[in-house]
Amino acid sequence: MKKNKPKYNQIIEAAVEVIAENGYHASQVSKIARKAGVADGTIYLYFRNKEDILVSVFEEKMGQFIEKIARGISEKNNADEKLLTLIEMHFRQLADDHHLAIVTQLELRQSNKDLRLKINHILKPYLAVIDDIIKEGTREKIFRDNMNVQLIRQMIFGTLDEIVTNWVMKEEKYDLLEQSSDVHEFIMSGLSAKK
Repeated sequence: MKKNKPKYNQIIEAAVEVIAENGYHASQVSKIARKAGVADGTIYLYFRNKEDILVSVFEEKMGQFIEKIARGISEKNNADEKLLTLIEMHFRQLADDHHLAIVTQLELRQSNKDLRLKINHILKPYLAVIDDIIKEGTREKIFRDNMNVQLIRQMIFGTLDEIVTNWVMKEEKYDLLEQSSDVHEFIMSGLSAKK
């Protein structure tokens, strides 16, 4: 399988850097190949075109991102702890990878509609993790029971996404992780079953 081959991973890592530094539209396949240390033609053994590279970058990185978060929250005892862990891990993973943060928060948004639809499909498992936390919190009576899960999920994901985008746009001049507890407290106050 191509995903287990070292060159595939080299190309993915190189693509993240090249796209972050040059922007998607100015990131020629030849630049990605050069950064990966492979011949231009080698790229086409693994990817159909530049769009396929971007989708694959997101698929690989988001897959790892979701796996880490799912593992992290599985160790927590209730929906409140799981939500805080999700927020912290979301922020930490992007704070720790400057290039990936630029690609996910800025470059993917400038892509065409078909590409955005593919990316939305890749995001579904992450949104399902958020749904599970909401449902668990409702069962535990930590969260209100009269909520529209889909709407709350969009609000949680949208909040995290916008905070990271703002941090990237401000050239990462402050500690993203320091925002975690305030964001958690704000979201929890909106979800809380306590009157």
